[in-house]
Amino acid sequence: MPIVTAIKIIFLLGFLILIHETGHFIVAKLCKIKVNEFAIGFGPKIWSKEKGETTYEIRLIPLGGFVRLEGEEELTYEEGSFNKASIPKRIAVISAGALVNILFGIFVYAIIIAIKYMGTVNSNFLDAFIYGIKASGELMIEMAKGLASLFTGQFSLDNMTGPVGISSLVAKTNGIAEFMYLLSIISISLGVTNLLPFVPLDGGKNVLLILEAIRGKPLKPEIEIKLQTIGFFILILFSIIVTFHDIGRLGGG
Repeated sequence: MPIVTAIKIIFLLGFLILIHETGHFIVAKLCKIKVNEFAIGFGPKIWSKEKGETTYEIRLIPLGGFVRLEGEEELTYEEGSFNKASIPKRIAVISAGALVNILFGIFVYAIIIAIKYMGTVNSNFLDAFIYGIKASGELMIEMAKGLASLFTGQFSLDNMTGPVGISSLVAKTNGIAEFMYLLSIISISLGVTNLLPFVPLDGGKNVLLILEAIRGKPLKPEIEIKLQTIGFFILILFSIIVTFHDIGRLGGG
C-alpha cells in the first residue's frame, strides 16, 4: 500500500473516531458527568496532563481516541457518575458521538456540493449552500432506505462496504475535494449506523435506557452483559462477511 494512501486511511478513520469521542466528551461535560480520561489515539501514552477531574492524553497509535466516564463501565455512586445521571442525560451523552459524525458529514457534504453547484450555475454561495443542504438531506434519505433494507428482507451485501472496501475507495481519491467528499459520506454513514437499535451500538444502548425508563429499573447486569456479548459476536461475524465480500469485489474488478 502506497504511503500516501496509508496516511489518508489513518487520517480518515482516526479523525472520524476522534470527533465521535469528542462528541461524547463535550456533552458529558455539559451534563456534569465526570470524565476520568480523554485520550487521542491508542496504545502507549506519549503525553499526559491532568486538568480538573480529567486526564488528557496523547497516545502512540493515531487511530481515533476514547473517553472514560465515571460509572460507565462499572457502577459507582460518586457525584457526577454516569450511572447516577438522569436517563435523558445518559441518552444525550451516548447519542452525541453519532450526531457529531452526522452533522460534520452533512456540513462538509453541503459545502462540497455548493461549490460544485456554483461552478455550473450562476448563484451566490448562500443559495448554493442551501442547495447543498437539500442534497445532503436526499443523501440521508437514501442511506435510511439502505439501512431499512436490513429489516425488510431486501438487504444486499452489494450495498455494504467494510474497511477493505473503504480503503480501496480512499486509494482511488484524487485531490482534497474528492477525499473530503468521501470523508463526509463515511462520516454520515458511521453516525447513522451507530444509532441503529442494536446492542452494542450506541443506538442499542439507548434502547436499554428506554427499557430502564419504562421498567423503572435497569436490566440485571448479567442479562445486559449477555446481550452485549451476543451483539458483539454478531457484529464481528457481519464484519467478516462484509470484508470477504469486499475482497471478492476487488478481486473480480
